Amino acid sequence: MATKNFPTVSILIPTLNAKDVLKSCLASIAMQNYPKDKIEIIISDGGSTDGTVELAKEYGAKVVSNKLKTAEAGKMVALNAAKGDYIALIDSDNILPTTSWLKEMIVPLQEHTQAVGGEPWKYTWRKQDGFITRYCALIGMNDPFVHFLGNYDRVNLLTGKWTQVLCKERDFGKYILAEFTKNEGIPTIGANGTVFKADFLKQNARGEYLFDIDILHEALSSRGKLEFIKVKNGIIHTFCESNVSKFARKQRRRVKDFLYHKSVDERSYDWDSVGKNKTSVGFLKFFVSCITVFPLVYQSFQGYRKKRDIAWFFHPLACEITLWEYGWGFVLSLFKQEQISRDRWGQ
Repeated sequence: MATKNFPTVSILIPTLNAKDVLKSCLASIAMQNYPKDKIEIIISDGGSTDGTVELAKEYGAKVVSNKLKTAEAGKMVALNAAKGDYIALIDSDNILPTTSWLKEMIVPLQEHTQAVGGEPWKYTWRKQDGFITRYCALIGMNDPFVHFLGNYDRVNLLTGKWTQVLCKERDFGKYILAEFTKNEGIPTIGANGTVFKADFLKQNARGEYLFDIDILHEALSSRGKLEFIKVKNGIIHTFCESNVSKFARKQRRRVKDFLYHKSVDERSYDWDSVGKNKTSVGFLKFFVSCITVFPLVYQSFQGYRKKRDIAWFFHPLACEITLWEYGWGFVLSLFKQEQISRDRWGQ
């Protein structure tokens, strides 16, 4: 691709006291073999006090204020300021694993004009990462509950699939063109390296929050079908490294935020209509597995046979923590709906 033919890309990164992880993220962007004048980095900051903003400016990023503090609000603020032809949703704890990553993401989208976006089909596993980060890369998700629903969107070594949502796939070697239909739904695509065509995202985003999977769900509902590209590369997501309390805190945030936004009619993704199992069936399998424990241990050994990493044995604890946090989050939501506080929040 000639330099003049490269489209412009706006990379949106929401932050809140993320300095400890942001430097690796920005350094990996700076190393991309993509024309620097075609890349726009927008940091949407929720009021960091740890030097995040100063670091962002060192890498030439534009910084905008995110008064609502949450990542989804930050993405919307950054989207409103973006000028690129493509929008890359990169989290502060993401690292682009190769210098050609951005080019690999953009080229298929130029070849398939009907596709609305694309994302890596796996999380990159690295031996040096913490055991929780390695576990999430192996299972292809940050939330083990989704394994029981089957609507994950990254390669899961337990199943050997990147999703269990039924779709039509065309393999082009370096990437897959997936076609989702309204009847089957769409997996939990979004964030962590997802690239959208800017026109699609701006035309379909609304309100103060950018919930990427909701945008895709609503577009699929109105159009009847949707094309999306799964590039056969990865992205590093350092997530929680080896911090179990941080994993629990993020699960608590996930459920409280979801239930709050659902209660005020700001979430639309239909969890009960996609994946291998209906939500009720998937939850029952998840609950029974957590209560009896044996299925979780068995899955850990299954995974270990496929990829010898003791990180697999975090699986039972990850599921138990998730059940506890989701269960209590749901019970408490019956009395009071609220987002988890971002005060003193940090990566």
